[in-house]
Amino acid sequence: MSNAAKEFVPLDFRRLPVDEMVRRGATMATELERRRSVRSFSTEVPPVECVEIAVRIACRAPSGANRQPWRFVIVNDPDVKREIRLGAEREERENYGRRFPVEMREAVAPLGTGWEKPFLEEAPYLVVVFKEPYVVRPDGRTAPNYYVNESVGIACGFFIVALHHMGLATLTHTPSPMGFLNAILGRPSNEKPYILFPVGYPASGATVPALLRKPHDQVVQWNRGAK
Repeated sequence: MSNAAKEFVPLDFRRLPVDEMVRRGATMATELERRRSVRSFSTEVPPVECVEIAVRIACRAPSGANRQPWRFVIVNDPDVKREIRLGAEREERENYGRRFPVEMREAVAPLGTGWEKPFLEEAPYLVVVFKEPYVVRPDGRTAPNYYVNESVGIACGFFIVALHHMGLATLTHTPSPMGFLNAILGRPSNEKPYILFPVGYPASGATVPALLRKPHDQVVQWNRGAK
């Protein structure tokens, strides 16, 4: 299918009063201050519609040449979740046992993480995001996608914010290597696992590390013009 724009349509942009812009931004900033990665999930099942809505929001992300090089696979089958957990723990046991350099082990130690991943079965949903470095055309020829990591990363950011906005928790889990996900989920070779998201409500009494964010002046630089 050609990706060329055959026509242009009017932009649906709605300008807001300045005070409304600031109010919305401040409200969102306050809401996202509470967002944390969760590793302990309730088995209570939230509405699947919320997960599907979050995927629809993710798919509104910009992408290189509008190729939309992503695939979201939603899993709620307990047997498949069990397979995924076993595959992830097999790789993570190797990672924590011998693959990770000492510096990385020291970096993640304060987070209390290890090779055990019970949340992959506890969470009601697993959403596995695959990136598509290239597409396979009906005639068997391949065509590259562009800015794939950037595009899929932005889509995943949209997905995380959408889940939090609807009152759900998640975690960006990246067992490495992740090729076992292709086999378990029956995905083709032109799709590469990118991030695995457990999705659900936090477990009652869930705790998170007491982390500090970098001060604002360490992540922002202004090059101000003359007044």
